[in-house]
Amino acid sequence: MRGMRRSLTAEPALPPSPGAEHHLALDFVNSAIALPGGQFIDLLGTPEAASSWLRERDLAPAGAEVQEMCASQLRSLREHVRALFAAHTAALPVLPAALSAVNNALSRVPTAALLLWDDKNGPYRAAPCPTNEILDHALALIAANTADLLTGPDAGSLTACDSTPCNRYLLRRGRRHWCSTRCGDRARAARAYARRTQPKA
Repeated sequence: MRGMRRSLTAEPALPPSPGAEHHLALDFVNSAIALPGGQFIDLLGTPEAASSWLRERDLAPAGAEVQEMCASQLRSLREHVRALFAAHTAALPVLPAALSAVNNALSRVPTAALLLWDDKNGPYRAAPCPTNEILDHALALIAANTADLLTGPDAGSLTACDSTPCNRYLLRRGRRHWCSTRCGDRARAARAYARRTQPKA
């Protein structure tokens, strides 16, 4: 995200992308938001923001505060989950480091089935560690939801928002390829502008 101005203020006035209300992993990857004008909002950008994000999603008890090291682990897992989403939506080979990061997080919870990847058939779950730590629990839940999404019935609907510079993911319903009305309006306006400015034959 070089060259982008970071804004670590309140959550943006963007509704959750379609599917994020049912899939924690979608909500998680969409916690880093690219906006027009080079602005960037990171809802996990500081320990305070990360703590708030975890508490709001019942991944940490009221009053719990994570340190920068924990916030950094969350941001790292987010980039790995984004890499898996990108590989899945573009039908590209998976990055081994991303797969390992999700499986490492999964292994923090007892009896969690790991996420495996077959080059021909894609992602699938297969089984196999106790945890008392808030962060371990949160990472494991996020990783488990990532694996469930990539191997479940919604996997084929996972797509990236089709409005530049948006970097959010969503579950496509019908022909909709935008994460929000705002992104859809921006994409339509850009297409209309391109048609108006196209040189006449």
